[in-house]
Amino acid sequence: MKYQVQENYLTIFLPSELDHHNAEEIRKESDRLIEHNHIRYVIFDFRYTNFMDSSGIGVIMGRYKRVYLLGGEVFAVHTNERMKRILSMSGVTKIMQIYEEDL
Repeated sequence: MKYQVQENYLTIFLPSELDHHNAEEIRKESDRLIEHNHIRYVIFDFRYTNFMDSSGIGVIMGRYKRVYLLGGEVFAVHTNERMKRILSMSGVTKIMQIYEEDL
């Protein structure tokens, strides 16, 4: 996974498949970066993602809970139609905004 920190923003470049095989790694590394860099905003970049299961939803929800307590937010960028549908059906769109462009 690739991560980018700019000021108090963390961008997580998600893999092609966000599932239980890689969710734990993303969870651990993003939490470490959030804590050490005083992150308030997390951007999930879905540019290359074609599949996400409930573990992926858990990653998003967990990062939301962490930054929300600090007054922060989570966002999604570069979501294809399939990912938009998954995010909407899971209810995640109630806690995060989806943008077509980079933030």
